[in-house]
Amino acid sequence: MISYRNALLLIDMQYDFCHPEGALYVPGADKDVVRTAGFIRKNRTFIERIIFTMDFHQVTDISHPRFWANREGLHPVPFTRISSQDIAEGKWRALFYPETAHAYVRNLELQGEYVHTIWPEHCIMGSRGSAIADEVMDAVCEWAGDGRFFRAVIKGTNPLTEHFGAIRANIPVEDDDTTKVNHTLLKELEMYDTIYLAGEARSHCVANTIKQLGEFPHLIKKLVLLDDCTSSVPGFEDIASTIYEKAFASGMRVCDSETRIPD
Repeated sequence: MISYRNALLLIDMQYDFCHPEGALYVPGADKDVVRTAGFIRKNRTFIERIIFTMDFHQVTDISHPRFWANREGLHPVPFTRISSQDIAEGKWRALFYPETAHAYVRNLELQGEYVHTIWPEHCIMGSRGSAIADEVMDAVCEWAGDGRFFRAVIKGTNPLTEHFGAIRANIPVEDDDTTKVNHTLLKELEMYDTIYLAGEARSHCVANTIKQLGEFPHLIKKLVLLDDCTSSVPGFEDIASTIYEKAFASGMRVCDSETRIPD
């Protein structure tokens, strides 16, 4: 296999997460994108590949308010958590594909994934909110002007499952290959000696990408987390603590945006 030196994996650095007016703004993300852009510019001659992941959702999505209702017909407010017990007791019900949706919530719990959470409608397909943040995109375009290529990995298009991590959906859907393990991405990452990682949110999509890469010990050892280029959703700061502890114990390293990649 051909081996290259350095890749940069950017998780969901999109307007809705990174701009203060975004639908699901993560406090601190507006500074994260500036620091990430600086890291790219400082190291533009040493980064051989940049890979974006991008959330790309339907309006009617299993994690959006309009998918659910309570006994009074009211939709849940953002950040509501829905358990299988809530559904069994009639507190919440899915308005669309109820059998599939209710099984999804049960499977999240059985497989040790995060409790199902309702988010503001965000990163709607083709909307301004789904675009990569300008600060990062400008730096990537400068880098690409040297004759290099970046790639976008689209995730979250299936409205009946969530897709936090870059490698697979939280609960893959049997007849939808886009929700299953992304072997193409894995093979690409295997080509690099070091994989720098940044993005949003530290508590969710970054953490779950790390968790999923942790299933491949040779890849987790290649990861270097840009610690000052990722922030957590408020109220969820500690939800992924065990994921990070396990990853660091397995060989993931950490640096910051001031780091210069060695020649």
